[in-house]
Amino acid sequence: MTGLTNRIGSYKKGIDSDQCRRNRNDTRLQIRKNKREEGIQKRRVTASAFGDAASDDKLTSSNPSLQQRKIYDVSDIPRLCAVLNNTTAVTDEVLLEAVTGFRKILSVEKNPPVKEIIDANVLSKMVQLLGHSDVKIQFEASWALTNVASTEYTRLVVENGALPYLVRLLMSHSPDVREQSAWCLGNIAGDATDLRDLVLGAGAMQPILANIENPASDSLLGNVVWALSNFCRGKPQPSLDLVQPAIYHLERIVTSKIKSALIDACWALSYLSDGDDDRIQAVMDTGVTKALVELLCHENASIVTPALRTLGNFVSGNTEQTQAVIDAGVLDCVMELLAHNKRNIRKETCWLLSNIAAGDHSQITGITRNPRLLRAVLNHVNNSEWEVRKEATWVASNIATGGNDMHVHSLVELGGIDALCSVIDVADPKILLVVLEAIDNILRVGQKCGRDYVGFVDECDGLDKIENLQEHVNNDIYEKAVHIIETYYGVDEEEDENLAPTIHGDTFSFGLTSAQKTLDMESEDAAPHQQNFQTFNFM
Repeated sequence: MTGLTNRIGSYKKGIDSDQCRRNRNDTRLQIRKNKREEGIQKRRVTASAFGDAASDDKLTSSNPSLQQRKIYDVSDIPRLCAVLNNTTAVTDEVLLEAVTGFRKILSVEKNPPVKEIIDANVLSKMVQLLGHSDVKIQFEASWALTNVASTEYTRLVVENGALPYLVRLLMSHSPDVREQSAWCLGNIAGDATDLRDLVLGAGAMQPILANIENPASDSLLGNVVWALSNFCRGKPQPSLDLVQPAIYHLERIVTSKIKSALIDACWALSYLSDGDDDRIQAVMDTGVTKALVELLCHENASIVTPALRTLGNFVSGNTEQTQAVIDAGVLDCVMELLAHNKRNIRKETCWLLSNIAAGDHSQITGITRNPRLLRAVLNHVNNSEWEVRKEATWVASNIATGGNDMHVHSLVELGGIDALCSVIDVADPKILLVVLEAIDNILRVGQKCGRDYVGFVDECDGLDKIENLQEHVNNDIYEKAVHIIETYYGVDEEEDENLAPTIHGDTFSFGLTSAQKTLDMESEDAAPHQQNFQTFNFM
């Protein structure tokens, strides 16, 4: 009993509303490090991406000898290398054929022979050709390097000195060259955060933004915005000073709903707003919130997902930032999202709601005053896939722990106790502790307001589950379970001592004490003979 007393004595205070939101942020960041439906991090350029057949037709029409040289494979590498090793002795047309040959070898759909080309020392030659005066050669060289940068050999492209050339080509008079250079830089930035920082340090941001301001085509705009999204991506995040100039360009794309760049613009905003309140505010200051809320109703899930992610980031900020999202009408859109056929969208919607539920009382009221919305959340707590269920549990728990008495009553009336009790036996310690905290607060409110929430928990098998948690290996969970049991289900301290066992040496006696028995017998001489109580010995 001493050990039990010591553990109960060291019981820690529960989680308050601010802690709930901070913990939600920690959970969110961890989730984001795992698999997510995010924008594509790297892209390869296949043979048809720029109308390869048409460009070949133009080339072969001026040189009939090349008409039969349209298909290249690994066996051509030595011959093509010989051309690159002797560029001063060949015509630009022959040089173009060699560069195009390498590009085609690298553009095959499956298992391109990147390692073989690297071993042939081709990369350094390709980088040098980025500085050639012929834009066709520049284009083919940048295309070849783009496909190398889409593999695990990205770093070699940088180590061979490609960055200054690629940044300079972003201002080329050829739109195709600008687009291909942006594509290659996007692959480099998407490979690792240190390479991303090298791209930004090489001055790529301003020419990228210049191409967004005056795009030559929808294709160029789409690829440039995708590259920009990779400039903003990754942890640790790039300096806000380096990427902040991009925010207003991205807001314009989202507000104007420019189709070719909308998805990647939303992803870029989600990366930029994933952080502290200053980063969130930098994005919100553009006035993009309302446009993002409108995108939640878009028929394309690939657009809904990053818009929802960005708004979720906004409501993870301070109270004012959360309120701005509510004022933009986000709660009018979430019902359909909770029933979306994409699990990830249902999960992220619950995550967004959980951060609203971690706000102030007026923000919690925005959820609880809509019974249909709250009932849908509780249905996810009971019945959804674990990833969705866990996020929905955070919504209910945050209402229970951060809300006022009326919020708790609303939660209980819609089945909140049953839903929370259904989660008590899960294997996630963090969720278990949060649920126990929520149940503790619900029972406290019930006790204060004279409502039998204690009985509700018992009827939902919650008490049995909580009692089982007294054997849990996690000490915080154990302590919380003991606290709930002793506070709301403890034995009455004023038990009838006549029914309690007394100890005589090594035996237990049940019934009246010896002194009491003697007194009673002396005062009732006229009564019929009574059998004395017997002492039972347990050996």
